[in-house]
Amino acid sequence: MENIAVLLLAAGASSRMAGQDKLMQRIDGKPLLTRICQRADNTGLPCYVTLPSQTHPRAAHIGAAQIVPVPDAAEGMAASIRAGVAALPDATDAVMILPCDMPDLQTEDLLHLARRFHGPDSPVLRATTSTGTPGHPVLFPRRCFADLRQITGDQGARALLRQETVQHIALPGQRAVTDLDTPEAWAQWRAAQRQTQP
Repeated sequence: MENIAVLLLAAGASSRMAGQDKLMQRIDGKPLLTRICQRADNTGLPCYVTLPSQTHPRAAHIGAAQIVPVPDAAEGMAASIRAGVAALPDATDAVMILPCDMPDLQTEDLLHLARRFHGPDSPVLRATTSTGTPGHPVLFPRRCFADLRQITGDQGARALLRQETVQHIALPGQRAVTDLDTPEAWAQWRAAQRQTQP
């Protein structure tokens, strides 16, 4: 497999969570942040996680991932992407970017995307639902790094995605779009989990 880094975005303020930290919400006894970091680490790929600072309370829950501090995290997702991409080693061929509030993503989903990367001329690879709705993760070849280091605002890399050839990679069910950033979303997700348990 090519030299692909996983960039986990965890510098947000959980501003829609009514004072709670969404990444510290517990699933099966562990914080959501720990859950997604472990699944990323299990790919065997180098993992980086953006946090507001090296000493942020979330830092205790990221396992082996390397912290990338984002002092301007209040700007939004773009600040995390800029900092994360700038921190990657020069030998990195591609970066797989995903927010950390996506509880259903599995290690196999990240590997499924990574295996479809085919070097510097590869299109951008974007995960979708089983029915084709675009979501995360998104894998960017190295040629996109300079542009990723220039993005601004809270729209992530949407403008860059409009400029690039994007190949959609379907993941099972709704995994690619299930993100939990409000108490209501958490309540609905937990109710659905209870219904699917034997």
